[in-house]
This record gives sequence, C-alpha cells and structure tokens, in this order.
Amino acid sequence: MTINFADIFKDRTVLVTGHTGFKGAWLSIWLHMLGAKVIGYSLDPVTKKDLFVLSGLEDKVIDLRGDIRDRHELEKVFKRYRPEIVFHLAAQPLVNYSYNNPKETYDVNVMGTMNLLEAIRKTEETKIGIVITTDKCYENKEWVWGYRENDPLGGYDPYSSSKACCELLVASYRNSYFHESRFQEHGKVISTGRAGNVIGGGDWAENRLIPDSVKALETGKSIVIRSPQSIRPWQHVLEPLYGYLLLASQILLHGPAFSGAWNFGPGENGNIPVEEMVKLLVEAWGEGSWVINQEENVHEAKLLSLDISKANHLLKWTPKWSVQETIDKTVSWYKAYHHDDAFDLCKHQIEEYCRG
Repeated sequence: MTINFADIFKDRTVLVTGHTGFKGAWLSIWLHMLGAKVIGYSLDPVTKKDLFVLSGLEDKVIDLRGDIRDRHELEKVFKRYRPEIVFHLAAQPLVNYSYNNPKETYDVNVMGTMNLLEAIRKTEETKIGIVITTDKCYENKEWVWGYRENDPLGGYDPYSSSKACCELLVASYRNSYFHESRFQEHGKVISTGRAGNVIGGGDWAENRLIPDSVKALETGKSIVIRSPQSIRPWQHVLEPLYGYLLLASQILLHGPAFSGAWNFGPGENGNIPVEEMVKLLVEAWGEGSWVINQEENVHEAKLLSLDISKANHLLKWTPKWSVQETIDKTVSWYKAYHHDDAFDLCKHQIEEYCRG
C-alpha cells in the first residue's frame, strides 16, 4: 500500500511540542517533507547525538525553546503563530525516571497537557489537537489479548499513571469544550494516540532497550537487559507517526467523526519478549552479546499489547513493517549516521515506508 497525503498538510501551520525528542524530530522531518510550516516548541535536546541535532532540524523548522509547564510562554507561541494543527509529544517519557521524579513527571505530563489544552481552547485558528500518550495508560491486567480504546485506564508507576491522567484530562476537555455534537460552534477536534514500544534510528534516551543496546554494541560491551521474558508491542517509529498524520488528515476532511482515542500498535507478530528482541538486534548488527541483570528491578508489566481494530477499520491504518524489517531499518540507521547525513537517512526511510 502506497501512502500519499497529497497536499493536505502543505502550507498549513503545524505546532509540534517536543520536537527535539526522538518521535518529535521524526514527525517534524516528515511534516517538513509534506510542505507544512512546522513550529517546534520544546526543551533543549539532551545530547549532541540527538536526532534533532544530527538532522539539522533547527534550520528546517521554526525552532522555539520552552517548557510546556510555562503556561504564559506557551500561550505566546499560540498567539504569535496561530497553529491550525497541534501534535503534542512533549512529555517526561521514561518509566524508571518517573519512580525517582514523580512530581516532575505529573507536572510535565498532566499540567503541561492542561496548559496545551487551554491554549487550544483560547486560539480560534487552532482546529486539531493530537495528544500523544502511551499503551501504558491502560489498567494492565496482564491479559493475553490487546487493550481496546474503551478499556479501563490505570497505571502502576508514576509515568503510566500520569499518561492515564492525561487521557482523562483530554476526555474532560473534549466533553466540556470540544464535544462532537457542538462542532459547528467550536470547530475543534481533540484526539489521543496510544502507541506501543517505538524504536528507530536516532533514539539515545537512557533506560530504553534499543538505545542502551546500541550504545553497548558501539563500544564493544555486553548488552544488559532486565525482564528478559516481558512481552512488549514493538514497532518502528514511522508506524505510529503515520497513524497520527493519517488521523489529522481525516479530521481535516471529515471533522468530529475522528475525535477520541486511538491505538497505534504493531501487528500480532510485533509482540515479542525483550530477550528475543535483543537477539534479533545482535543478529542484524552482526556481532554482540547480552547478559541479564539479576538485580531486583522496579515493577514493570510482563505482558502488554494493543488492539488496533479501531484504527484498522475506521482509519484504514495498518502496520507495514514486520519486526525483522523494523530491526533492519533501525540497525541500518545506527550503522550509517556516523558518515551519512541524518536528515537524509530519515528522509529515505520515510520515502521507503510511503512506497510500501
């Protein structure tokens, strides 16, 4: 299946919060390729190897630095640029970090999202808000089947709980201010996107399996893994990003029919154990080894998967790349970024993904 957004995003003003992060940088690159006027609002990138830095994105988008917890600064961005579409990816995204920094996690993920929703509410020109949360927002009962969008929300750790709170907050604003039945009055649609464990080139975050593994492989060290039998829904970063873009495009065409929550997870073959994922990574890399961390770890879910029937049936969205293809694309990026232009690497993978 060939992906073609035509000119639907061309010349539209699109705000991406968290554009210096892993997913935000990939999304900003794709939107730039589609001809959108991209406004990025985020904290500084963490390292000089971050995708935002390596890809030279600061020269391709309107690059604004700020904290989503700063309501006044965020509202200034909305007043100046009047974005039509907002993709909200700015977040504290790490489970382990949230255990040590719970207040910061809730402040960023919940109150930061409230600041964004308030800015959307007060800006007439803003018509679409896509708030990105996570598959971990569900009350995880270790079911063997995938969670659906109408299953109960929950979250054991502060990060997961904060994202469930985010979903409830968005639902409250949708009901109170942006209800589908009053669309002709307010003209706005607010939706959420729940993705699985996203991997791909350019991610260097701490305590994530693929970045930690690549760092070990690059330095000739053994990969240290925890919870080797925990099953996760793995997917390439372009899979959910395609879902977010497709969702926004359908809202532009059809309005409130696409309001609500949406799962963007992998196919059934994407749900594999951590140790199996590392094995595939090492095979694709061509060398390497791993050891299991025997120390007691913080609580993490052992089994987690998403039901993607809603996105499949209503958006006609379906995952394109298998786990093996996902690993191959990820490894090829990390093998090449030392000597190839990072923006071009991403551009070529996006074009390849769109060709089907």
